[in-house]
Amino acid sequence: MELNNQLKSLADKIHQLKDKIETEESTKHAFVLPFINILGYDTFNPTEVVPEFTADLGLKKGEKVDYAIIQNNEPILIIECKNWKENLSVHGSQLFRYFHVTKTRFALLTNGIQYQFFTDLDEKNKMDPKPFLEFDITNLKDNVVNEIAKFHKSSFDVNNIVTNASSLKYIKEIRKQINEELTSPSNEFVKLFASKVYTGRLTEKVMDEFKDLVHKGFNQFISEKINDRLNAAINKEAQNQMEDLPETIEDESKINTSEEELEAFRIVVAILRRKLPTNRIVCRDTQSYFGILLDDNNRKPLCRLHLNGSKKYIGLFNDNKNESKQPLNSIDDIYLFEKELLETVGLYEVE
Repeated sequence: MELNNQLKSLADKIHQLKDKIETEESTKHAFVLPFINILGYDTFNPTEVVPEFTADLGLKKGEKVDYAIIQNNEPILIIECKNWKENLSVHGSQLFRYFHVTKTRFALLTNGIQYQFFTDLDEKNKMDPKPFLEFDITNLKDNVVNEIAKFHKSSFDVNNIVTNASSLKYIKEIRKQINEELTSPSNEFVKLFASKVYTGRLTEKVMDEFKDLVHKGFNQFISEKINDRLNAAINKEAQNQMEDLPETIEDESKINTSEEELEAFRIVVAILRRKLPTNRIVCRDTQSYFGILLDDNNRKPLCRLHLNGSKKYIGLFNDNKNESKQPLNSIDDIYLFEKELLETVGLYEVE
């Protein structure tokens, strides 16, 4: 949890400062060095974190990588940094050369926001062309934080990380294939399902029809699964007594959670997940509003959505937990209140 909070604090700092950072050197000091500190390494100790680490390439002397993290007098992670505005995809070859001439098993390419971790799964002492771990520090998921934790000084283990890197590599590629198939199903994918439900001959015309059907079927399936989970959470809460409210009984048959409310809830979750794990963001539907709470606690309202009338509103809360309604032309306007929603989280996180 401490690591998670430290990474979120750094992400907040990046949001505040990035427009004021102009150079690669400033990016290093403002974004990258704090990340190294979060991993437990002392950036002021030149025997632990070496800036401008020498990585001579044969006859080409004076080649240096920005940082090397040292353990037992050997580099365990080399780090190449770029300006936060730069695209990392064009800089991998430089790190590839450095990797080859050092004894490290891990390399990091970063612009302080995007992070790409590499190792040598395909061929020993030769950096893989693709990273096994890649993330945006301003949009971290819990499973990624768990992977970052493996690089912490207190738990760093080469064999453990390499073994896990192999799994991450293939899971990443599998997820990519799944996304591609769901976006634009291949003939092989369509045929797999069409052959199970269609008894006729799979002609080109039939395959074209099933390509659209498979695409729609999977999207509907995923949407229904998401809605089922949200509705299950809502129904569970409807059975519990509301805290801090007069003991009134609402007619559950009159509570009708709309698809628009669920979609609006997803938007709020997408905003708040920058500061909160998604399991701490809970919704409660009532006859008069759709409430969104922190930690399933009615004392900690994050916002309320008023979407059932002719006019739509989002209810925001101040320090005194008083609600102020702000008009919405559509639920997409919720994004306009990102700052206010994130500030509301701060009202409770200090408790």
